[in-house]
Amino acid sequence: MKVITETSLRDELRSHTPEYYCVPEGVLLSPAGREYLQQRKIKIVKEPPVPSEPEKKVGPAVQETAANPPAEDWTPKYIDYETGAFYVKKPEHMCQLSGNLLVAKCHPRILFRGKLDSIQSQIILDQARMVDLGASLKVVEDLNSVLLAMQNIMRCDVLDQELEAGLVLGLTSKELHDRSHDPMKFFGIKQMIMPNYTMGTAYALLNQLRAAIREVEVAAVTAYYQNGKCIRSDIVQELNRLSSALHVMMCKWLAGQYSS
Repeated sequence: MKVITETSLRDELRSHTPEYYCVPEGVLLSPAGREYLQQRKIKIVKEPPVPSEPEKKVGPAVQETAANPPAEDWTPKYIDYETGAFYVKKPEHMCQLSGNLLVAKCHPRILFRGKLDSIQSQIILDQARMVDLGASLKVVEDLNSVLLAMQNIMRCDVLDQELEAGLVLGLTSKELHDRSHDPMKFFGIKQMIMPNYTMGTAYALLNQLRAAIREVEVAAVTAYYQNGKCIRSDIVQELNRLSSALHVMMCKWLAGQYSS
């Protein structure tokens, strides 16, 4: 059975003081931990308190209101995803994971979302660079296909929805896999050609995106790897598929399929 100790409470509440601290059913609060919360005047609860309706009083309402202004609303609005603690206001160092669940901004799920945000901005920037370089709109459209897939991943992560893989570059998952693993058959390109600067700026941008997507994939595994297994294999598989898509785009570039 999990025990909440004074030490763990000191670490968790070092930078903020919630109004309530929830000790879920099946979790023990050590005597020292209980004393620590009491010293900091943090109420210990098993579930959010239900606010009671104010009693109606007979008398001049206007005078009573002026003499007794409405009390500040202390109804908990947020719940700490990791600990179950309650908050009336969202602490600055925390953000919403989903709904009213809060986590620290350094939480792996939030770091993963940051990576997703960064890769989307990078794709858009590279689309603009491709246009400036005079590249074919075909490569810009293929990058947009990857961008839409990234946006779908973000949506499914935030809304906690299962991801349904669609077409990327107009190809199914199997078609992407086949082309990525046998470029000679589909593009007349040797397997594992190491990129270098002589291949040009556009090709270097595609290679940079491919590497960046691999970093996003690692962040996804870090965020979703729990108790020896990945709880969102759908998202990880989609990111793996997108790195294959960039490899396919690099092969198409070398094969001249993006020629204007």
